[in-house]
Amino acid sequence: MGRVAVRIKAPFGELVVEGANAQELLELLRSMPPQFMGELEGLIASRLAPPIQLKLRGLVEYTTQGPIVVAKKENLTHYEAIGLILYASEDMSGTPSRISRLLEASGIKCVVPARLNEMHKRGWVFKPDPAKSQWKLTAQGVRWIEDEVLPKIQSG
Repeated sequence: MGRVAVRIKAPFGELVVEGANAQELLELLRSMPPQFMGELEGLIASRLAPPIQLKLRGLVEYTTQGPIVVAKKENLTHYEAIGLILYASEDMSGTPSRISRLLEASGIKCVVPARLNEMHKRGWVFKPDPAKSQWKLTAQGVRWIEDEVLPKIQSG
């Protein structure tokens, strides 16, 4: 008798689970912990994806203050500059005052709280805790930086 397999498409690729029969396959799938796919995706991403510092080489410089933008600022919008600072920051988050200081150190003057509110409306940032002033890039914001902003400033 042949083996039974199921192919699971995931953001990181395809996972194939096999069993000797349908019952064995179902038991194997049931035995997987709920966080299995998330942990697997994280493990694969951390091993295969280049570290953020490599992606940002020549665009962002890491200082004792935090990341500062060293890319050409003429072609950079305030949204993109804030996004780069957040993307390069630990946990992809920061407070408006910290972002303002890092932008000033980068030579960029901008009204950060207003831009963050506009970026929130576009779905690029959110407040993990509404009671605090900490802002964080959303998954959509990370894709925006990686798919649009980085290619734009690397080619220009």
